[in-house]
Amino acid sequence: MNILPRVEEFINAFEQSISNNSFIKLSLGNYKGSEENLKNIYVRRVLIKKEEKFSFTYRYKTRDIVKNYSLDETRTLFEELIAKDFHVGTLFTEAEELQFEILKNNKITLKKKVTDTKEVPLPEHDHSKSRLISSENKSYLHELNITDKDGNVFKKAQDKFRQINHYIEILSALIKEIPTDKQLNVADMGSGKGYLTFALYDYLKNVLHVDAHVTGVEFRQDLVALCNEIAQHSNFENLHFEEGTIENFDSKNVNLLIALHACDTATDDAIFKGISAGADLIVVAPCCHKQIRREMEKSKTGNDVQFLTRYGIFLERQAEMVTDGIRAMILEYFGYKTKVFEFISDAHTPKNVMIVGTKDKRNIADQPGILKKIQEAKQYFGIGYHHLEKIAGLQSL
Repeated sequence: MNILPRVEEFINAFEQSISNNSFIKLSLGNYKGSEENLKNIYVRRVLIKKEEKFSFTYRYKTRDIVKNYSLDETRTLFEELIAKDFHVGTLFTEAEELQFEILKNNKITLKKKVTDTKEVPLPEHDHSKSRLISSENKSYLHELNITDKDGNVFKKAQDKFRQINHYIEILSALIKEIPTDKQLNVADMGSGKGYLTFALYDYLKNVLHVDAHVTGVEFRQDLVALCNEIAQHSNFENLHFEEGTIENFDSKNVNLLIALHACDTATDDAIFKGISAGADLIVVAPCCHKQIRREMEKSKTGNDVQFLTRYGIFLERQAEMVTDGIRAMILEYFGYKTKVFEFISDAHTPKNVMIVGTKDKRNIADQPGILKKIQEAKQYFGIGYHHLEKIAGLQSL
């Protein structure tokens, strides 16, 4: 393998920092490779079963993937990645930073900058996984029966704690795409016992230091009372819960609207609340898709996928995709950039679809074209109406 001299020098400096115990961390950026949505790689030392490894965090647009390698494997990866896929590499050591960079004119530079002496971190244990929401000093997690009073996660609550952090990881990437320099008004529709609502408020206020005001909307009065009591005990001044339905909630001034597992057309009600408010970010994870399925069963329209939809389970899956596909198009009609992706929810519902709409003021939607696609989809599947289309006033257009 032919390695550029500057790359070789950079990698040697990394290995030397390991041997003299001055290594702090390493990052790779300015990605030019072919893997979609990959942005950066961050490298740190970890201990796995008492053996030193190097933990690579692959930072994608909406998720992180962590992989661990030996020193030899790490060197091989650097030889493959630096100057080919990544045009910037920065090595942070105890007293200096070394940066490799390929400039726009293809000139290769290697710059060294002396810095204030930093303390070299001890290798992290593999079990001390970095989480956006820790379990320590979180009274709300104790009151929600996730941890004991000392912050130890109960064995029976391990899945719930991982689920909370997984949601926050997803939301943290999405929140980066919206403005947070002013007051951020968040509505969590159908907040239930408030696991995510508390964690999101904690993350926004205590990690991002955002001026966040969070409202949990829940129709069960006992849960509303419980959550408000816990919020008060936690000194979460700008977190409150209110009794009511998604349909009747006043979403005025909401910047971020979330609805996870709102059943059937309640997801449509939540999306429309976000659209009506002009929210910067709308995040929903639908549950049940009965309305469109009933429409398809009623019409019995023949089409090219009838050989599948004659079976109930395939009809159900087709109804889910059609329902969520039309939801995404309606979001686009109102000026939102959309994403639809699968995520792992928990042990009981292992896979869910998440629909994300981010307000995009730069692009003007092709509204006539979108309406035409919606009408064609409805006609193809024999759908009389879609609930979100109806409440958004698009059915007659």
